Amino acid sequence: MANLTDVLRSALVLDIQDRAALAERLLASLDELNEEEAERLWAEEAARRLGGHRAGRARLIDSHSLAQKAAKLIS
Repeated sequence: MANLTDVLRSALVLDIQDRAALAERLLASLDELNEEEAERLWAEEAARRLGGHRAGRARLIDSHSLAQKAAKLIS
């Protein structure tokens, strides 16, 4: 079986339409996760983010500031 590096290298030489189609299929495959797998992945992500915060690699932003930044981005 090919590893991620090999697959990525091959994918990046595809033309833009094929890369877009591949990305769409990959994203759609994430919707096929069962609830248990989705919960496991969210728990791993939460643990990763908490670890980043505790290690000083990330900072917290209050919800009001986040809403203001989001509003600026979409306006």
